[in-house]
Amino acid sequence: MPTGLPSIDDLIPKKTSLPTDDSSVTQKTAVPLNVSQSGAEEKFGKKMDEIKKKELETEAMRFASQIGVPHVDLKKFPVTHEALKQVPLETAKELGVVCFYADQDELRFGAIDPTLDEVKTLIEEASARYHANSVVYVVSEVSLERVLEMYKGMPTIKAISKDIEITAESLDNVKAQVDDFKTVDELLQKSTTTDIITILLGAALKVDASDIHVEAEQDKVAIRFRLDGILHDVSMLPKDMLHQLLSRIKLTSSLKINITDKPQDGRFTIKLETGDVDVRVSTIPTVFGESVVLRLLMQHQEGISLDGLGFSQRALDIIRQEISRPNGMIITTGPTGSGKSTTLYAVLKILNKPGVKIITLEDPVEYRLEGINQSQIEHEKGYTFAKGLRSILRQDPDIVMVGEIRDGETAEIAIQAALTGHLMLSTLHTNSSAGSIPRLLSMGAQSFLLAPALNCAMGQRLVRRVCSTCRKQVALSAMAPHVQERAQKNIELMPETERTKFSQKELLFYTSVGCKDCNGIGYKGRIGICEIFQVTDEIKDLILSGVAAEHEIEDHARKQGMTTMVQDGILKAAEGITTLDEIFRVID
Repeated sequence: MPTGLPSIDDLIPKKTSLPTDDSSVTQKTAVPLNVSQSGAEEKFGKKMDEIKKKELETEAMRFASQIGVPHVDLKKFPVTHEALKQVPLETAKELGVVCFYADQDELRFGAIDPTLDEVKTLIEEASARYHANSVVYVVSEVSLERVLEMYKGMPTIKAISKDIEITAESLDNVKAQVDDFKTVDELLQKSTTTDIITILLGAALKVDASDIHVEAEQDKVAIRFRLDGILHDVSMLPKDMLHQLLSRIKLTSSLKINITDKPQDGRFTIKLETGDVDVRVSTIPTVFGESVVLRLLMQHQEGISLDGLGFSQRALDIIRQEISRPNGMIITTGPTGSGKSTTLYAVLKILNKPGVKIITLEDPVEYRLEGINQSQIEHEKGYTFAKGLRSILRQDPDIVMVGEIRDGETAEIAIQAALTGHLMLSTLHTNSSAGSIPRLLSMGAQSFLLAPALNCAMGQRLVRRVCSTCRKQVALSAMAPHVQERAQKNIELMPETERTKFSQKELLFYTSVGCKDCNGIGYKGRIGICEIFQVTDEIKDLILSGVAAEHEIEDHARKQGMTTMVQDGILKAAEGITTLDEIFRVID
């Protein structure tokens, strides 16, 4: 508990016991305790306790006089439940601050040390939320302990600001003022700490940013937005704003304010008429202070569908065929942020029908799907993918989705589930669809079980869509030599049905330019590029050999008619959806 006050224990002389001989001890134990002596000791103890409390109160008064803040003794002050609700018990203990009075116009707080930045931020936050003026007083530890005891007589108090409601008016106000990153910077430069959070969230929602980065630098605080997978500099704020800004974010996401040397994870929810927005908050210590990332997850996902994710007709046909099977494993592969989870959610929406039980195991649950049992991993409680998957299979599901296969135990259970009547969906971190098989084998999966269990594997990436407003058509012959060479090589290796689309002499593609509609970036939105193959008898033989090389599996998949990710991207570039530069950037 924060305090700068000296303890009275150091001022009170310690009682010492005089040595006694054995006879005196025997004599004393033989004589009944004198009632008057017992009463005297009790009175002495009470007297010393009163002296200690008075001394603590006096020290609090002195401290209040030193810092120019009024003092209040809460020994007999009536404190309402409405006042207590302004500060959660855990926060009150952590910061040494309580709210002891609340009406429609005013909040009054008592703090051991009102000069702490964390206390100031908490009071500012409560005042803004309650729409009332705030007054802070210095209180003693005695007063604080009395008020903390009062929490026991009221219902459990939920953490403040767990759910933030951004009003339609405030959000519309931010949107009306935000046209590009420059206008966001102008708004941030002239705003208070409280307003900055609203502006950051409102602006990020306006420009469809997936993440907000608040990064501590040597002399500044960098604000960056991630748009379509790429980070963009938005603003540079004064370094002295960092502490209050971080405190406000931590309070909002129920993180410990006084922990600055360890990573923390939290969350809060923005309530909007169009649907909730979950904000995942992650902090890490850096050499110049803590840095924070806020990830925005839209919960209104009615628009997610396989048709809208950019899959080719051949890929869609394979996916629909494989998910109609009653059992087996379907794997999606790719690095973090390649759209694997979105693809699985789109598949689950198709499979989510009456009469079918679907259970998911995720880390974390990104989107909530009605009618599906979603379970979240909690490593600190020992609830891992392997343990969770064992428990899920006891629930008699028809379809199981595991967020990621990370270890041999999870892989073994997933394969067994796929062989015993369950349709198993999961992801792997590999560079290509063909890489999924050697990856599973390297985890310890047994080849004679994997071969019949795996139905198909899909590799994917997300590429930026070229802005349709400012895109410019350009001939392949006018591009850089290395781009021409790579494009021509992949076109020649395409299946015959796709290669005929490039039969014309002059190959035309598009390049990005930049305009107001795309914030001068040249791209707006993203689309998937993918490759997918089914496990045929030939590929099963390769798996059973136990030494299946990635390139061998890919060669067999191409002979089946598979279009690789690069080739799928080139086809989309020719249609004017993206650019060759973007395709090669993502694949490289």
